[in-house]
Formats: sequence, C-alpha cells, structure tokens
Amino acid sequence: MKKIEAIIRKSKFSAVKDALHDVGVNFFSYWDVTGLGNEKEGHVYRGVSYSTSDIQRRYLSIVVNDDFEEVTINAILKSGATGQVGDGKIFVSTIEEVYRIRTGEKGGNTLK
Repeated sequence: MKKIEAIIRKSKFSAVKDALHDVGVNFFSYWDVTGLGNEKEGHVYRGVSYSTSDIQRRYLSIVVNDDFEEVTINAILKSGATGQVGDGKIFVSTIEEVYRIRTGEKGGNTLK
C-alpha cells in the first residue's frame, strides 16, 4: 500500500477531486494549508503591496493499494497542473498495514 500526499493549488481542487473519482479513488482526506514557497514576488492590489510568500494550498492524503499508485499520481499530475511555478508537490510513502476500526479487519481489502 502507498500513501500519496499532494499539495495543490486551491483553484485546482475540484478538477483533481473529479479526476480521482474518475479513476476509482473515492476516499481521501484534505486540509487547507499555508506554506512558504519559492515564489518571492509581491503583488499590488488597489495600491497596497502585499507579499505572496505565504501560499494558500490544499493538502490531500490518499492511501491506495500498490496497483492504484501510478493511476492516482497521473490523475493528480494531469488535473492539477497549470504549467506555472507553484503547482505543488506529490510525496509517496509506503504504508506497512491498515486496519478497519469497525471490524478489526486488516490489509488492503480495507481500502475498498
């Protein structure tokens, strides 16, 4: 099993969510997060300059069986990209075991 964590633009969340549902990923968790990125330029709005170093993003946490890893990553890459700096990152790590709390069942079938 793999844990796929993605930090994406908030504006791309609906497209990413739809793409994940289209490939069969029907459950994941997400949070609104703020981070610091490589973007250093400021913006001016109504004559007031403000910094964009604090970037608002959405953080997705998805656990999938190994055979869904590539499909899930490709769905995020295709639907979350704008081609601009700040599109985000995807992190993949291995999950040793998973348990369903309600039944005590363990293993990859608990993800279905």
